[in-house]
Amino acid sequence: MTFPTIAERQTYLDIATEAALSAGAVLNHYYGNLQQVREKGTPGDLITEADTASEKIIIETLQRHCPDLPIFTEESGQVSESDSKFLWMIDPLDGTVNYAHGYPVFSVSIALMYDNVPIVGVVYNPHRHELFRAAQELGATLNRQPIHVSSTGKLKDSLLTTGFAYDRRETKDNNYIEFCCLTHKTQGVRRGGSAALDLTEIACGRLDGYWERGIQPWDMAAGICILREAGGLVTAYDLGGFSISSGRLLATNHKIHAELSQALLGAKLWFDEYYAH
Repeated sequence: MTFPTIAERQTYLDIATEAALSAGAVLNHYYGNLQQVREKGTPGDLITEADTASEKIIIETLQRHCPDLPIFTEESGQVSESDSKFLWMIDPLDGTVNYAHGYPVFSVSIALMYDNVPIVGVVYNPHRHELFRAAQELGATLNRQPIHVSSTGKLKDSLLTTGFAYDRRETKDNNYIEFCCLTHKTQGVRRGGSAALDLTEIACGRLDGYWERGIQPWDMAAGICILREAGGLVTAYDLGGFSISSGRLLATNHKIHAELSQALLGAKLWFDEYYAH
């Protein structure tokens, strides 16, 4: 299948929007009324009946409109297979730990990949009724209004966000040192708990940069598309080419990108020198 035209990308965006809004209604229905919360194996990696119900309605919507396109979801894995270059990448509830605790930072994330690159992205925060949308070459919007990244030009003036992977208890590569370093070098570092929303918060200019390790493709695919269309930049920590399967990313408003990369790569040295005194 060839790369979709602008009109086709708009159609896929509208389909993803329909699915995300339907799933968001499901999440609002279950919010504060959960009966089943369990761990999937790793401590802190939760699943609820809301995840399952949200995923079900997304899959049904996508298959109704696009029966030939394969789907991959966080909970069910590969739902349908194909040799197509297209792939729907779905997180039916990004921020499950927040959701299970009644902390209102969670989202639905739906991306359409083409040749492993997100070309359509929808992230919906149903609690705040905030709908982020983008498609390649069509720009990014929040509740149908255009958005753009911030103009913050210096790391010292920035507000960042990050997160900590579920395996943080078992590995020394756990982002703690980087968090301490960047907390000192910026106006602050937030930890929201939803990678999809972290990326959209940069896209609309509320935050200036984001880094994290241990992220799954479904956590970030839609947000990456939205951020890029809003003028942001996504790379590896060292400014190299980004791979969605790498598990780590550096995402910013573009202007602080090199400075944030340098700080991340020098975090261990900074930490050792700071605590040596």
